[in-house]
Amino acid sequence: MNTLAVAVGEGTRVFLNFSVSLEDGSEVDTNFGAEPVDFVVGDGSLLPGFEQRLIGMAPGERQLFKVPPEDAFGQPNDNNVQVMSRQHFDDDAGLEIGVMFAFADAAGGELPGLVVAFDDAEVTVDFNHPLAGRNILFDVLIHRVEPAELH
Repeated sequence: MNTLAVAVGEGTRVFLNFSVSLEDGSEVDTNFGAEPVDFVVGDGSLLPGFEQRLIGMAPGERQLFKVPPEDAFGQPNDNNVQVMSRQHFDDDAGLEIGVMFAFADAAGGELPGLVVAFDDAEVTVDFNHPLAGRNILFDVLIHRVEPAELH
């Protein structure tokens, strides 16, 4: 092993491949088979619960982590399920249970919402993250770790 190898930690840039999947084996996201992505530890690119599990890993190391909801996308919050008037949706909006719509949030950004119920008068939309309440399998292969200031 290279004596200059650095372990993942504060002040490092990490190059990795990863996959995120659910316990039933369905893959949510992956970059295996593509070029590694990189991030600087603490830059907010990864959720803290994912980033924390990488600390101490070395180049060439691969691990599979089971990340509980509290360290991933949180638990569903009943306050994030909203009932709206059907008038907020165009007649040709294609309302169906399971359809995702983008809504404007207070800051002018986009907030995805999942239609969970509707009738002639109201539409119930769930704004919880689609992975809230789920255990996440986080498969990681570290390619390179270097001091962040070299990049």
